[in-house]
Amino acid sequence: QVQLVESGGGLVQAGGSLRLSCAASGRTFSRYTMGWFRQAPGKGREFVAAITWSTGSTYYADSVKGRFAISRDNAKNTVYLQMNSLKSEDTAVYYCAADPHPAVLRVGTTYDYWGQGTQVTVSS
Repeated sequence: QVQLVESGGGLVQAGGSLRLSCAASGRTFSRYTMGWFRQAPGKGREFVAAITWSTGSTYYADSVKGRFAISRDNAKNTVYLQMNSLKSEDTAVYYCAADPHPAVLRVGTTYDYWGQGTQVTVSS
């Protein structure tokens, strides 16, 4: 069992930056692929980024590539999402997800564990 708690959301002006954190419980955090997803009002859940446990490979949605960076600190059981050059369309609730072997990294339904989410609001 893995429990995930996100933090770091808030209100920021367009062009600004935020860093989200996701703290995980459990001894085997280092063996979980971690993902970030987001959901804007009235829209479906959208893949943002993922990082694998085995190689540390990273994957990004085209909409955030070059602006966001995902990283993990296995010693702290934490995954981060550094968000730069934020745009109003980045406004959403951001969720952290974990799975030992997600079938498809970009598909949320393949992740077993989810956090409660943290709100990110970008004002234009």
